[in-house]
Amino acid sequence: MRLEVPTVQGYLADEYSKHATGAAVYKGQPVQSFPISLSDIPAGTQSFALYVIDFDAVPVSGFPWIHWVAANFPGATREIPADVSRTNAIPHVHGRNSNGGHLVGNTDPAIIQNYTGPFPPNEDHDYELVVYALDTQLALADGFWLNDLRHQINGHVLDQATLTLKGRV
Repeated sequence: MRLEVPTVQGYLADEYSKHATGAAVYKGQPVQSFPISLSDIPAGTQSFALYVIDFDAVPVSGFPWIHWVAANFPGATREIPADVSRTNAIPHVHGRNSNGGHLVGNTDPAIIQNYTGPFPPNEDHDYELVVYALDTQLALADGFWLNDLRHQINGHVLDQATLTLKGRV
């Protein structure tokens, strides 16, 4: 499986990160998810699941920061459009990001159950996008956690692809 995400000079475009403005920002958070092109999909794919995680956040927060978790994009999907996290233009199940943890204390579903863009505080960070092609739809409801996804995909992964995206400070 192959993934493509448009970048600008090697970085995730401003509208998907801390440099977003206008409607791409909600309560100070960049919330417009980036588009993803999927190709070389394995036969039998029934759904896709994904997550975006920032391991460079460990020195800052003490743990990897989860920016986006989503599941049950239909298996026929080849383009996940920009802002799908908010618009639900392709219906899917919304997982919780790290803003939804008890350490942050946010309860607004618009922030904790959708994409929240890169916001590197100290230096440029690498953001890992992982997409799974699955042989089933997962039994997940909005608000699930990344660990729920990881448990449920066991035995159902037909293929997976990882893409590193750079976010600028």
